[in-house]
Amino acid sequence: MTIRLLSTAAALALVAGTASAEYSLTILHTNDFHARFEPISKYDSGCSAEDNTAGECFGGSARLMTAITEARARADNSILVDGGDQFQGTLFYTYYKGKLAAEMMNKMGYDGMTVGNHEFDDGPEVLRGFVDALDFPILMSNADVSGEDLLKDAIQKSTVIEKNGEKIGLIGLTPQNTPELASPGPNVIFTDPSDAVQGEVDKLTEMGVNKIIVLSHSGYGVDQEVAKNTTGVDVIVGGHTNTLLGDMEGAEGAYPTMVGDTAIVSAYAYGKFLGELNVTFDDEGVITAATGAPLIMDGNVAEDGATKDRITEAAVPLDEIRNKVVAETTEAIEGDRSVCRAEECAMGNLIADAMLARTADQGVQISLQNSGGVRASIDAGEVTMGEILTVLPFQNTLSTFQVSGETILEALENAVSQHEEGSGRFLQVAGMTFAFDLSKEVGSRISDVMVDGKPIDPAATYGVVSNNFVRNGGDGFAMFRDAENAYDFGPDVADVLAEYMIANGPVSPKVEGRITRK
Repeated sequence: MTIRLLSTAAALALVAGTASAEYSLTILHTNDFHARFEPISKYDSGCSAEDNTAGECFGGSARLMTAITEARARADNSILVDGGDQFQGTLFYTYYKGKLAAEMMNKMGYDGMTVGNHEFDDGPEVLRGFVDALDFPILMSNADVSGEDLLKDAIQKSTVIEKNGEKIGLIGLTPQNTPELASPGPNVIFTDPSDAVQGEVDKLTEMGVNKIIVLSHSGYGVDQEVAKNTTGVDVIVGGHTNTLLGDMEGAEGAYPTMVGDTAIVSAYAYGKFLGELNVTFDDEGVITAATGAPLIMDGNVAEDGATKDRITEAAVPLDEIRNKVVAETTEAIEGDRSVCRAEECAMGNLIADAMLARTADQGVQISLQNSGGVRASIDAGEVTMGEILTVLPFQNTLSTFQVSGETILEALENAVSQHEEGSGRFLQVAGMTFAFDLSKEVGSRISDVMVDGKPIDPAATYGVVSNNFVRNGGDGFAMFRDAENAYDFGPDVADVLAEYMIANGPVSPKVEGRITRK
């Protein structure tokens, strides 16, 4: 395999006086892996063995192992770090929780990782088991875990590692709104990211550390704000928003993105890329050069044999479940986050339709699916249970409840409240239509709301179906917590989708004007 580093317009060549010595470091990084231990398709979903042999797949732990080994061989001095969200996304996580992720990361030789919001999906207990299995520190600066017995002695805010005689400070960062996104429990208190980072930078600086890297699972926008609002941060390795930086198609910015003297990098998600940033520091710890690129893990990257064998072994218990063909679709079903978190998408319609069909005999009129729960597309043809579980991996259960039309309008306002950030709170719907206009003032961005073809009545009571995550206030939907006649213990939404596709197959989901942007 030959990897060519692409220089970008953001390649930095700052000269800060005459340095008596230079220190070069290669930062290898991943983020938002989401249990994609096996290769993925162009849709970020499962990829068959035949397609993998044909060179049409991406990623997988075996390719990452090869790429990491070769990158270390190219670099005289390197570290390997992760921007969070190793958990959740495939049957591997459902079956093994964090055990397989810890095993693979230890074998690859990671030096540090930050806690992603999905590391809290199964509460502090599963996260603690993951932490205990790691051979390296997992970090989170902007959370007080002192009140959570399972985590208070397990997670550090920052750490110092030594490479080639120089000390490097690593600081972790997690979404401040993690309680809305996952299940950290009531005893973990999240705080402002910039304040937390600056506090750790100051501590590290007092210890004589002048090379500081933030491992941030907070999103590209927050990373830029942290860079602006802090001093002393040299590099931010990002995550959370699945941002691709570089010169390639689909990139959202330069690699690295420079904010002042801080270099920000991110490498999309799912192990599809390995980030490789080469930085040079002067002896004051100031970056004088920063170049690199995310390296695509395509069919040109050989799979490490031992790693591939281990993943094949780990997959054996999963095969019976995921290889079962349960449905058929006449065309590819769009479920990519960049689409579903911004507008009506075919996968969102399909899921919302399935939930509504399952509960229509209970008087349910409206179906709501948060786009953050839609995790993949499905290609045309036969559909396996494994593919459905990749789309809906969270084991969320069907929830039914009753709320007023006024509450529905409040929920729709919340759904578009972080539209520019690509938030997962954007809703896909069935049984209703609505329009939104982001140029309007908060509270008046939603209009033309129709339920069963009639204008919504704010005073009327409506039956709603969603998932237990949304019903219990996830993604900012706190207005549903006090809903009447709430029942959160229905079947797994993935099973509901599978049954719907079987009953209505072959399916041909469409975008049909349920959501309009003005």
